[in-house]
Amino acid sequence: MAATGESEFRPLLNEGVGYGVVVGVGFFFAALMLVLTTLQAKFSNFSPRSSEEFTSASRSVKPGLVCCGIVSAWTWSATLLQSSTAAYTFGVSGPWWYGVGGTIQLGFFAMVAAKVKMNANGAHTFLEIVKARFGTGAHLLFTFYAFLCILIVCGGLLLGGAATVNALTGMNIIAACFLLPIGIAVYVVFGGLRATFICDYAHTLILFVIIYIFFGEVYGASKEVGSVGALYDLLVQAGKDTPVVGNQDGSYVTMKSNQGLVFGAATILSGFSGVFCDQGYWQRAIASAPRSTTKAYMLGGLSWFAVPWAFASCLGLAARALVSNPKFPTFPNPLSASQTSAGLAAPAAAAVVMGKGGAIAILLVVFMAVTSAMSAELIGVSSLFAYDLYRTYLRPQATSAEIVRVSHYFICFWAVWAGCWATILNKASIDLGWLFYVQGVVLSPAVIPIALTVSWSKLTRAAVFAGCIGGAVLGMLAWMIGCWKIYGEINIPNLAQPYSAVCSGLTGLLFSGIITVLVSLARPANYDFAGTRAIATYDEPSSSASSSPTPDRDLDLKADPEKAPVDVEAHPVAPAPADKDTLATVDGPVTRAELEAVFRRAAWFSLALAVAVAVLVPLPMFFSHYVFSRTFFAFWTACTIIWAAASGYWCIFLPLWESRAELGVIVRGVFGVVA
Repeated sequence: MAATGESEFRPLLNEGVGYGVVVGVGFFFAALMLVLTTLQAKFSNFSPRSSEEFTSASRSVKPGLVCCGIVSAWTWSATLLQSSTAAYTFGVSGPWWYGVGGTIQLGFFAMVAAKVKMNANGAHTFLEIVKARFGTGAHLLFTFYAFLCILIVCGGLLLGGAATVNALTGMNIIAACFLLPIGIAVYVVFGGLRATFICDYAHTLILFVIIYIFFGEVYGASKEVGSVGALYDLLVQAGKDTPVVGNQDGSYVTMKSNQGLVFGAATILSGFSGVFCDQGYWQRAIASAPRSTTKAYMLGGLSWFAVPWAFASCLGLAARALVSNPKFPTFPNPLSASQTSAGLAAPAAAAVVMGKGGAIAILLVVFMAVTSAMSAELIGVSSLFAYDLYRTYLRPQATSAEIVRVSHYFICFWAVWAGCWATILNKASIDLGWLFYVQGVVLSPAVIPIALTVSWSKLTRAAVFAGCIGGAVLGMLAWMIGCWKIYGEINIPNLAQPYSAVCSGLTGLLFSGIITVLVSLARPANYDFAGTRAIATYDEPSSSASSSPTPDRDLDLKADPEKAPVDVEAHPVAPAPADKDTLATVDGPVTRAELEAVFRRAAWFSLALAVAVAVLVPLPMFFSHYVFSRTFFAFWTACTIIWAAASGYWCIFLPLWESRAELGVIVRGVFGVVA
């Protein structure tokens, strides 16, 4: 092994622990969600038997829970593993650029979410909006991109999770790929979208608690590191032993990192694709209450930033600092290229600083990331199938009960297919890192046309096709030519190198946008969004599934179960607002002027956030070639801790406070039944 420079990653836990976590914890959460869903149906006005509740949570979710859901759904296995890989490879710039690459998209998507509420509040999927505006051809085009996005996301989630479970426990990777989605599918089938929000809360709580534990170990209790100053000294020595090509003085404690900057560009492109093409994010915009949509995405973006920045700055940098430690899982060698690409930097660091406890913590937090994000993908893909394939092309008169039943079937099918898909990718030697870079390559041409569909009245059908197809063709050409010119050979590993990915993703994104805008301006439309605003909710607005809960009515339900909500098998009925400038919602009428104000706030927020995190903070340090001093590194680390603490507060306490009345009703109902 020494001759090849590669050592096997030594598992710290036995195989039974892996099966215990994947199967045992997975079905524990399934049972927990079953209980919570039963209580919700019994003591509240929301029943997952209704298609509106199952797929869109009756469009009534408060901003705290949406914020928590965004953090949970956007915390993929890559968020923890790939960000730590970036820290291990590039130094302090890696976690920052990974955070930038996922945060600014959420800011911009807040604008789109506001437009969804304004122009298509009755929609269940973003493809319904496309169908209502541009017809069948564009609908099928974006259906291709929507399912392609979910395939890439599910593949990355399962491959990253399975690789971590295998490295820490020796559990068979194929078994992990198939078993991981099964427990998730169970609770999604039982509870629908609201159940995923509730589970997101539990997952996010565990995520932040484990992050705080690693803070304490790496920066304080661990004998292997023990303090921020000791970590700084180890990183300085690592820069001398294995300097980073393209970093100032080869240092790991500098933002002057050429590779880090390119990684940031690739991450931003991948992030735009992962947000705007993923039904999971549209689902949360649809589910949120109209007045609070932007607030939820603002809090979600700011809170999520702490996860990769803080987690990777802690464990990714610790992995680099501890490579020469005898406890390092691949000692005396560093992680190999394949181990690094598989995302094993964070597990390696956790194994050194906390031993088996660290391995269990990483196993649990990665499992939480996979299950929470996977649950969002399952409910998203089932909505696409139920509304955009089954109801649109197979059975237009499908009832609400049929929609829910079909969603159940497809969730089960996709859970099995996702395991098959991850197995295919694994056999083809495609891993988490490869999918992370290629995501932006194949999806970026659809980003701008999708965003403009719900927000720009001048957009035309011809422009949508020209932008998507033209951007895809040019992006593919840039991918191949860039790979050949930069790396000298076109092969699978080189196609997922950062420079290849940036050449393609940037070309596809920019040229698709330019073509879309120019073709539209040549013969602009004058769309008034009347068609998209007429998209119907599936149940009657007066039905119990879409009415606002009140404590008095909930207590009546406890006393008289016959009043419990029933599924309404109504044909689609459009909301009936008081006038064309007023939107009917479960929280009362909302004027379009209010939603315009929400959109303007989102625009200013997204602009300020993008400028702050992508320009004002990193670029001065990059161009000044600044290498962190011990004092500044301590300040930088303190900022990661403070930001993570604030994010944990918003994600853990805000949902409880906002839902205190509803929780009180359920608790009183339970005690009333027990008594």
